[in-house]
Amino acid sequence: MSEDDNLGILPLDADDALLVGRVWDPRTGGPRVASVRGGQVYDLTDTVNTVSELIDRTDVVDIIGSCAGKPRWQLSDLVAASVAEDPTRPHLLAPVDLQVVKACGVTFVESMIERVIEEKCAGDPSRAAEVRALVVEALGGNLASLRPGTDEAAATKKILVAQGMWSQYLEVGIGPDPEVFTKAPVLSSVGFGARVGIPTFSAWSNPEPELVLVADSRGEVRGATLGNDVNLRDVEGRSALLLGMAKDNNASSAVGPFIRLFDSAFTIDALRTEEITLTVLGVEGYSLRGQNSVARISRPFEELVAAARGSHHQYPDGFALFTGTLFSPTQDRGAPGLGFTHELGDIVTIQSDHLGSLRNVTGITEELPPWTFGIRALFSYLANLLPVKERV
Repeated sequence: MSEDDNLGILPLDADDALLVGRVWDPRTGGPRVASVRGGQVYDLTDTVNTVSELIDRTDVVDIIGSCAGKPRWQLSDLVAASVAEDPTRPHLLAPVDLQVVKACGVTFVESMIERVIEEKCAGDPSRAAEVRALVVEALGGNLASLRPGTDEAAATKKILVAQGMWSQYLEVGIGPDPEVFTKAPVLSSVGFGARVGIPTFSAWSNPEPELVLVADSRGEVRGATLGNDVNLRDVEGRSALLLGMAKDNNASSAVGPFIRLFDSAFTIDALRTEEITLTVLGVEGYSLRGQNSVARISRPFEELVAAARGSHHQYPDGFALFTGTLFSPTQDRGAPGLGFTHELGDIVTIQSDHLGSLRNVTGITEELPPWTFGIRALFSYLANLLPVKERV
């Protein structure tokens, strides 16, 4: 099996990686917990019912290692079915299930500036270039080295207020507290190959390639994956109070391809300098490439995780945390000055060396298959898998 068969879905060091995910199994009518080794995919569902349960186990490495029998699926078959969006064949799902999907915003200076621009031009993309020039001039060149919450950051705030350029995005970008919001309901995220949705009420949208940390019920980060925090810039630009409308729509959260678990050879420190690339290929021949350099994040992972989970908030099934993006596309796609927005059929690929690649295609939100498999359906499915004597 060649790498081309799998569209680069695996990490470069896949032979040394502990990869887990989820597979939709038409035969049983529900999701299966799976591990991936090379081109083979193994079913773990007889041992653990959910990825949330697997992540919470301290013996996760032993569980994966014990499933060394006959593989249930070939990865190339799952990839092909996922790209074809064929529900009649086993295909990949988002690798998280019961975990709450949270997200941090404005964690990079460059993306913070773009949020300010959205606000200042009230979501009108035709004003973006003009406003961008004004904002950059007002901010000056001293923000890149600012540590949020410091005295220096507070002094910068005073200067910006005096210039009439203060913004709620600057508050969370350089203030003491990061922005943390709920990105998607449990079980609503889509995985590799699925379409991501752009609603018809938005005319200015973009992908956000991000590192996603996956934590257990105790708040310990146990692994990571990739994510696309699909964003409607015109909606959020009208008002930050429309964040839910801008961020949480059908198929607006893409996660995958797999969760790479930490082990003795791969720890969270390996991700602090991860380079995440984004490519967008349009049906009209348009091409966009971007980079999210995690090393330039303005707050450490531990601060973001602590803001999401602690004595103030618990997640008994664990959580997945989008950590923000450095990249906001400004490259013109149509008329000069209008910048980038998604078009129907865009192929969006997010890739990194340690985590593989997440590939999705844009579709019209209102025309995508509705989200129907929720928590109640999962519980019914798992109950039907139990032997009769265990149901009594």
